[in-house]
This record gives sequence, C-alpha cells and structure tokens, in this order.
Amino acid sequence: MSSDGVASPRRDPAVDALLPEARAVINRVARSFSLAARLLPPRTRDDIDLLYLALRGLDDLIDVEVRAGGLSADAAEARIAAIESWCAGSEQGAASGGRELQIFADLSRRYATFPRDAVADFLAGMRSDLGVVRLATDADLDRYCYQVAGTVGRMMCSILGVREGDEAAADAAARALGAAMQRTNILRDIDEDLANDRIYLAAAALTRHGIHPDARAGARSLLDDDRRALIREQIAAADADYARGRAGLRYLRRGGRSIAAAAALYQEILRQIERDGLGAWRPHRPVVGRWRKARLIVRALFSRAS
Repeated sequence: MSSDGVASPRRDPAVDALLPEARAVINRVARSFSLAARLLPPRTRDDIDLLYLALRGLDDLIDVEVRAGGLSADAAEARIAAIESWCAGSEQGAASGGRELQIFADLSRRYATFPRDAVADFLAGMRSDLGVVRLATDADLDRYCYQVAGTVGRMMCSILGVREGDEAAADAAARALGAAMQRTNILRDIDEDLANDRIYLAAAALTRHGIHPDARAGARSLLDDDRRALIREQIAAADADYARGRAGLRYLRRGGRSIAAAAALYQEILRQIERDGLGAWRPHRPVVGRWRKARLIVRALFSRAS
C-alpha cells in the first residue's frame, strides 16, 4: 500500500471496462456531483464514478426490479443476497452479485479501509423505500439519511484517503455531509414524493408545525397547509450538517476542494428553496441556475480545502 492510503494493485480489467458507462451515468443522473468530481485527481475520479455506478445499480435493483415482482424480482433478490453475504465477510458466490459486487470487491481489494458494513446499511436504506414511506421520529429520519447518504460519504472517504489518526473525526464528518445532502434532496423533492405517497419528513416534525402526518389533502395536510416554518426548521438542520461535514474536509488526503464544491452546489438548493418562498409554490422543484453553479465551482477551485 502506498503512503497516501491507496492500495497498489491495478484495477480489475473487467471493472476498468465499466468506466465509460460509469462516467456517462454520473454525467447524466448526478450533474452537480459530476461537475464537482472534475476537480478530483483522474484515478480518484474514475473510482468515484465506478462507486456511483454500483450504488445507482443497487438503487435500480431494489426500486425497479424488486418492486416489479415476478422473475425479475427473484433475480434481483439473488444478486442482493450475494452482496449482503459479501458485506458480512463471505467471499463465496461473488459471481452472482453482478457488476455491483464486482465493483465493490475491486474497491475493497485496492482500498483497505473500504467499509463493507456501509454497503449493507445502504441496501437497508434502499429497501425501506419500498411501499409507502412514513418516518415517525426525527431519529428515524436521521437513521434513513445515514443509510442512503451517510454511507456513501463513508465509502468515499476510503477512496479519498484520511490522515492517520483522524479516522473517527473524518467518519463523523462524512456521515454529517451525506445526511445534509439527503435532507436537501428531501426538501427539494417534497411534492414529487408526495405524488408517490412518500413522506420523508418525520411525523413528529409535521406535528410540531400543526400538520397532520396522515392527512392526504386539506387544510392540515403537507400537500395544502402552510409549510414554511417546517421547511425553515429542516433547512436549519441541513445547514448544521453541512457545517459539520465541511469541518472534516481537512482530514482528507485528497479531493477536499471537490467535496467542498459538491457541498456548495447542494447547499445552494436550500438557498433556492428560500428564494422560491419556502414551499409557497406547489407543486414545485427548485432549480439552481447554471451560472450560479459555475460561480460556486470557481469559488471552490480557488478556496482552501479546509
């Protein structure tokens, strides 16, 4: 292993062959993150793209294939079971885990600190999206944000490298930054999720602001009620997570500016929600303009990583 924490073996040629698709997928599906990833060293960027392809594949396996039912669901469950077995430490049956497991196994071989348990937690979060989504408490929301996004931060930490002695602090910061981004997704997509019978804001938070958690429509529903105070509260929670996440960038061996740029681009969605009236327009999906994104990227490029 080299001194910067990167394992010396070369990438598996079969995994290497997935790079063009990985780059195309992240450019198409995660444009803001793709912009920020351009600030990474080439080899690191390639591995981050591959990680994204694997995670996106797991999301599709559960949200599309398993949800579809039938033979398609059975095949998807077999692949997921193989990945879960690998997460638990087994090296058998890797071939049945599909290309997602192929990518995870290759990253784990080359990065000694790659967290298999984070992959298992990510899978648990994806499974929780099946069916009607309701979260009872703020702690439930915190756990969900960790499962679907904090885990990703932990996996990325292993690729970016962490300074010796700062592993615990970096792990906490990665969890916080991932949670901040997921909270942002939830606030951005409130109306779209409502249309799919998914409410990711905790029932306890809705109740605090006079909104009935089970109301589908009407004066006290999330669909129709005044939700400005609720959104303001949730934005404050996300901003606090962004601050905790940014504080940990100094622990990274490389990629600090890229992650700072990604955080800035995502956090700007919160500012756009505020500019758009804190949910006064509905249905509505806030969008940050290209020129504003470009300014944020340039600012990150010339800023300190810490």
